Amino acid sequence: MQTVALGWLALVLSDSPLQVGLVTTFGALPVLLFTLYGGMIADRINRRRALLFLQSLLLLDALALGLLTGFHLITMPLLYLLAAVGGVVSAFEIPTRQSWQVELVGKPDLMNAIALNSMAFNLSRVVGPAIAGTLIATLGTAVCFFLNAASFLAVLVGLFLIRPDPALAGQTAGRRVGLREGIAHVFGTPWPKALVILTAIFSVFGASFVAILPVYARDVLRSGPGGYGALMSAFGVGAAAGALSVAGVGHRFRRGPTALGAGLGLGACLAVLGLVHQFALAIALLIGCGLGMALNAIMTNTLLQTEAPDHLRGQVMGFYSFIVVGMAPFGSLQAGWVAEHAGAPAAVLIGGVLCLGAAALTWVWMERTK
Repeated sequence: MQTVALGWLALVLSDSPLQVGLVTTFGALPVLLFTLYGGMIADRINRRRALLFLQSLLLLDALALGLLTGFHLITMPLLYLLAAVGGVVSAFEIPTRQSWQVELVGKPDLMNAIALNSMAFNLSRVVGPAIAGTLIATLGTAVCFFLNAASFLAVLVGLFLIRPDPALAGQTAGRRVGLREGIAHVFGTPWPKALVILTAIFSVFGASFVAILPVYARDVLRSGPGGYGALMSAFGVGAAAGALSVAGVGHRFRRGPTALGAGLGLGACLAVLGLVHQFALAIALLIGCGLGMALNAIMTNTLLQTEAPDHLRGQVMGFYSFIVVGMAPFGSLQAGWVAEHAGAPAAVLIGGVLCLGAAALTWVWMERTK
């Protein structure tokens, strides 16, 4: 809900595709700067306690957005500032949370845990945007921020009640390793290296379409906040379906090739999306985009975590977060710039073609290295 509200609020305040993209940029830039350090810290601390503190900070950030918007004090600079504050917190929260999963379930069930976590997240993408579109049209964007702030109370209670099995907890607290060790591990083996490079390309040219989706909804499909919410929900439906399929039958598929196949599907759907102007077709294609992105991300995440040594898992997840979230500022900037000068369809089409080409080249490369 907050993602939809941020995008729509930025568009209302600025009426500029570029500035809409900049909101995502300011939110993701701190991840680019600090997430590698955040991953290193995650390998040295009690992750549960750290998450309680970091989630509390995210609650306060959402509450500040709601108050400033509700009292009509919000401006684009303040929107950028609060997006950046959330990004700084996320730079430490993301690698801590992701590397903590193996302590909850153990390596044998890690892929299922990642898939179920992704399904829960993406189901919220189905419900949240639909509710957000209705609330923005009737009660305003501030309500979305307030509800998001309130939701963190449930998160904090859940974290407080969780008691991980000591037998599954990594014995890595206090062990000090350099920043380079995690990166060296990732680039020292073929599949992690290939998938991380592909993920970087997807982050810049694939996921960036989300930043300009408000512009695409309004200018191409001629729809308001309700239509924008429906488009986000369609993306969430596809992603949730992908996560559910991995949770159910993902163990039957090889992770690397499945990730590449999903990347090909993502690129193809994005390229076609840049060519259509019909709302129903856009909905179908966004379901395909969500499916491809979820399958690629879950398989890549699982492969990286299962192959990482316990004392480097936080660093590896920090580096992965650096790629997924930290590279997003460049994607948002390029997508916003192209949309500003050539239109939103051109931005989506170019991104899709580049993602499709990168996945195809990676597939050929991995076939030759067998």
